[in-house]
Amino acid sequence: MAGPVVRIAALADLHCTKLSQGAFHSLFARVGESADILVIAGDLTDNGLPEEAAVLARELSALRVPAAAVLGNHDLQSGRSGEVAQILSAAGLSVLDGDACELQGVGIAGVKGFGGGFGRYALGPWGETMIKQFVHEAVDEALKLEAAFARLRTPRVVALLHYSPIQQTVEGEPLEIYPFLGSSRLEEPIGRYPVSLVVHGHAHRGRLEGRTKNDVPVYNVSMPLLTRTFADRPPFRVFEVELTDASGASDRSTPVVRGRRVTDAVAS
Repeated sequence: MAGPVVRIAALADLHCTKLSQGAFHSLFARVGESADILVIAGDLTDNGLPEEAAVLARELSALRVPAAAVLGNHDLQSGRSGEVAQILSAAGLSVLDGDACELQGVGIAGVKGFGGGFGRYALGPWGETMIKQFVHEAVDEALKLEAAFARLRTPRVVALLHYSPIQQTVEGEPLEIYPFLGSSRLEEPIGRYPVSLVVHGHAHRGRLEGRTKNDVPVYNVSMPLLTRTFADRPPFRVFEVELTDASGASDRSTPVVRGRRVTDAVAS
């Protein structure tokens, strides 16, 4: 007998502008009909302006389930990310930056992440000061993610990022920009905790799915990618996560993600 199931809706890269009033209202209403919680993987606004965040906050009024988000690079564009986060938090969104929250029994660890590349081609902290600073930022984001994981005691954990932790889900983008789409340094803490799944955005032309070295599923939920791939469906995905094992006891060692394309059934 299966344990309780939580339906997690995920999307990214809304790029809300000052002219987006009404653009997301029906989308958030559909999310509330299809899922128990929502996670948004960054680039909530287009230029990181408080005015854009205010528009999105009004759109979020249609959402009837708890939600968490991380900021993306676009949300930092204008140097007013603190104001953006404050406006969205006041609208009921849990905005995470190295923090964690629990929604419907699922732990959400969130961080924006950063670039630097993947595997043997990852940028190293050698040479010019600017290169060292770039790598230092990627390392800091990975440490923040690990700290967020450490705060959680839930049987199921979701990693919520903007940048990708693996190369697979950015493939399809130009090779030249891979180093700016994610960092395998983010994969390291994911491998040290019982993470059920990872969601990210940022790579609009990437791939839908991949896996870490430890076989944790990673999903690119960028709205432009989902819109192209599932043209007849709303641009979000839904994943079902069992909170307990068949005996009813929580099991942190073997996370179960049911339905790799549950969106087909619940968001059509």
